[in-house]
Amino acid sequence: MTAQRDAGSLDGPGRRFRDRPETAPDFLLSRAHGSVRTRGMVAGYADPWLAAEHLRRGRHRMVVGALPFNTDRPAALTVPREVVRSAQPLEPPAHYRARRGRLGARITAEDPAPPEHVERVAAAVRTIGASGLEKVVLARAVEIAFDAPIDPLLLAARLIDASPNRDGFVADLSPAGGRFAGRLLIGSSPEMLVRRRGTRVEAFPLAGSVARCRDRAEDEAAAARLLASRKNHDEHFFVVEDIAANLGPLCRDLDVPEDPVLLSTSEMHHLGTPIRGELRDPVISALDLALIVHPTPAICGTPTESAMGVIEAVETDRGFYAGAVGWCDSAGDGEFVVAIRCAEVDAGGTAARAWGGGGIVADSDPEEEVAETSAKLRTVLRAMGL
Repeated sequence: MTAQRDAGSLDGPGRRFRDRPETAPDFLLSRAHGSVRTRGMVAGYADPWLAAEHLRRGRHRMVVGALPFNTDRPAALTVPREVVRSAQPLEPPAHYRARRGRLGARITAEDPAPPEHVERVAAAVRTIGASGLEKVVLARAVEIAFDAPIDPLLLAARLIDASPNRDGFVADLSPAGGRFAGRLLIGSSPEMLVRRRGTRVEAFPLAGSVARCRDRAEDEAAAARLLASRKNHDEHFFVVEDIAANLGPLCRDLDVPEDPVLLSTSEMHHLGTPIRGELRDPVISALDLALIVHPTPAICGTPTESAMGVIEAVETDRGFYAGAVGWCDSAGDGEFVVAIRCAEVDAGGTAARAWGGGGIVADSDPEEEVAETSAKLRTVLRAMGL
């Protein structure tokens, strides 16, 4: 694994999109409670632990970027040249809001196709019943091609506009090297992995989901069924228990509500639990916390090693899907969101890969799980006009 790469005079991946505004970011994380966008690249890190150590020593003022699903693989973290912080979510530039035409996108492949995903889920349910595996998150992906190259920031702008809370992110994956050179991860995640402000730490895991309905009465009924679902509560409990177990020893106090709340996006209702604590040691940074907590059962399963083994045996390499995207500064403050509702766009803006996943437990229904992945894929596909 490459530890650190000096980017010298590199100016970020966006320079190949010649009509892009000069102020357009190379990285952004838009959140309702505050946002960060950066431009340029001073250095890149594939080793996140080294990046965290260099932040602690004051070598850099900030590191931004993405952690992979499997942290044994290279990360994609960047030391930015310019940083802009905002107390509000980001507003897409007028340059992108004016471009409302169709993108000429089409789905060229599914990985796997729905019938095969049904079989995978059924096999996972049988494995759960016959082993110590309690939960595994299985995802499927779609490949998208564009008739003409698109600027990934246009997709990011559309995702931010479509999100009720203006959630959105863009991360350059180049520091990971290999096939990730020049590729961007674009998404609109509603799930906070971890956030640190001073000694205060927060997490907001989501697990247990149902697709929203166009009819208001049907939509309210779907939300009520989710809140009453034992299967979804069991799935959610695994996640909350795991995060509390990881954060508990690091905190003087940790508030973990007994019951989840409902969080709704444009496409989905989710069960979520706001977890808050006070760190014992202020040296522990947001990046440290992300590496400690990730991967959670919300995107992997439990026990972690068993679930990871199943995922890597049956799925194509996830790369940075179900990883984390965020930032951390030299004071240790920062935020990372779970990299879901996202797509990886190639270096030329000609193709993308998007994912949707769902947690499988003992009483999961394979057909319902396929429907859930389709509903989650809609977030990105609608931004592409699909």
